[in-house]
Amino acid sequence: MPAKADPEKQAQYLKETLQPRLDEAKAGIRAVFFVDAAHFVLAPFLGFLWSVTRLFIRAPAGRQRFNVLGALNAITHELISVANGSYITAQEVCELLHLLAAQKLEMPITLFLDNARYQKCALVMSTAELLQIELCFLPTYSPNLNLIERLWRFVKKGVLILGILLQLHTV
Repeated sequence: MPAKADPEKQAQYLKETLQPRLDEAKAGIRAVFFVDAAHFVLAPFLGFLWSVTRLFIRAPAGRQRFNVLGALNAITHELISVANGSYITAQEVCELLHLLAAQKLEMPITLFLDNARYQKCALVMSTAELLQIELCFLPTYSPNLNLIERLWRFVKKGVLILGILLQLHTV
């Protein structure tokens, strides 16, 4: 649990807001999605590795990113995403809302989001209201309550390991 988190507030939120909606999702009467962005930096991650020969890895300068705003279905674990190479803004959140509405789930849709400003702006709120999508904002400093955080950690770790294995294979 993050150091600044309020465990009592998280427990209350889990009991009063999150768990009832998850129970409805398990019963098949609500679709629940966890939403967050991941920012993948397109650069090498250098570490230390013992080797018989000295190895130099050429690395590009600059900082290019691949940004993904994802919505992870709490029950089916299906990922619906919007990606770009610049920034995640309210426009991408609205695009994701439209993608979710286009799924024609024929049940109420609830999204659990963190407290990023671009997710709480008037444009996003009005789009969600228009599409009849409920937005629930997690308590501050509560990534442990956001299921998609686990997916992003798994993806980043997997990409790092894959990159290391590819580098070792080419030596």
